[in-house]
Amino acid sequence: MFETEIYTQRRERLKKQIGSGVLLFLGNQYSPMNYPANPYHFRQDSSFLYFFGLDSSDLAGMIDVDEDRDMLFGNDVSVDDIIWMGDQPLMRDRAAQVGITETFSLDKLEETIKETQAKGKKIHLLPPYRPESVLKLQGLLGIPADKIRAHVSEDLVLAVVEQRSIKIPEEVQQIELALEATYDMHTTAMLMAKPGVLESEIAGMVEGIALSHGGHVSFPVILTINGQILHNHYHGNTLQEGRLMINDSGAETSMHYAADITRTMPVGGRFSQKQKDIYNIVLESQTTAISSISPGILNKQVHLQAVTTIATGLKGLGLMRGDVEEAVKAGAHALFMPHGLGHMMGLDVHDMEDLGEKYVGYDKTVQRSDQFGLAFLRLAKELKPGYVLTVEPGIYFIPALIDKWIKEDKHTEFIDFDRVNEYRDFGGIRIEDDVLVTDEGCRVLGKPIPKTVEELEAIVGKG
Repeated sequence: MFETEIYTQRRERLKKQIGSGVLLFLGNQYSPMNYPANPYHFRQDSSFLYFFGLDSSDLAGMIDVDEDRDMLFGNDVSVDDIIWMGDQPLMRDRAAQVGITETFSLDKLEETIKETQAKGKKIHLLPPYRPESVLKLQGLLGIPADKIRAHVSEDLVLAVVEQRSIKIPEEVQQIELALEATYDMHTTAMLMAKPGVLESEIAGMVEGIALSHGGHVSFPVILTINGQILHNHYHGNTLQEGRLMINDSGAETSMHYAADITRTMPVGGRFSQKQKDIYNIVLESQTTAISSISPGILNKQVHLQAVTTIATGLKGLGLMRGDVEEAVKAGAHALFMPHGLGHMMGLDVHDMEDLGEKYVGYDKTVQRSDQFGLAFLRLAKELKPGYVLTVEPGIYFIPALIDKWIKEDKHTEFIDFDRVNEYRDFGGIRIEDDVLVTDEGCRVLGKPIPKTVEELEAIVGKG
């Protein structure tokens, strides 16, 4: 937990941004895996954490802007609870840690909301993403579940996004703490990447390292020799000589700040020339993109620069042809990189996307493209100091997509499909780092994790 003043200042700023009404923040609840006493790992709502700081279930926060009141709702534990959980601090003591003096039992929440509604005050909501939260709001507000999203406050969404987007030094420190664990996760995976090893052995070790650092993984581990599947969570393959292995994973700190790193490595420790050629194109794309990041630039432009580097490199290998700028404008490069360059990071690995990607990554000046590939860019708007984002270009050879474009006779002026077919079993390569936008430019966060061909060949499979 941060210092008390940080949470107080965040709520005060929010009051000034919204101006009037009541702001309602529901904390998350435990969700059963198969019966109530066997729940999934608890994860607190990130916006609740940001403004109220308490990391346990069955809590709610209210900010009455008009009356300048901050309130927390939750129950003190009973003796039965103590038997299973041990002694817990009283609600009033927990609330004091985040600068709140008004606490109420959870059953007072509905009564307080009814009083608020009776006074004609507007209740500002963030969009719920869990079914149980939707049902809870239905009961509290008297609004049918299928109408809840229509009552979400765009003013509150915009204010929260604006505030959470700028990471204060304490938050950056947390992200770098997550990266310390993530360094160990990735270097261990590199050492283990030998022929005959099961993906599940490495994925299990990677997740265990995150746990050993006091947190969890920030998202389900993506570790696979089938890197052409962008979000591949299957870990049932055996590593084979000559294949590439992608490890896209990150740790989360005990305060839930996330890291997100991807490395691609040759099983056994040696790239073939074909792999090396493609790998170096992706690496050049990434390093060039990072070097261009600075306040005031649109991340969409950084993305376009990255894919232009990829298209130029692929043209050099004979996989693409024609005018590179025209190829990128037409979207021909998206056969090889069908995703966006990166996303915001913070308390969520895809920070604040529960609030709506159109608010987090876009604004009135930058609208989402409908072009294949570019449409998947999660962050396009102007970069500002304090933003933390991922930079993760890749090149993938996806047989189903190749076949679709061949059948459609698509972009044949820019793509040599005969040459592309020679790479059908190549897989995919992605390289990702986490970057802080600074006043002067940017800084790659965390201890450098091996990513050049030479660095990787010196460590992969040596465990």
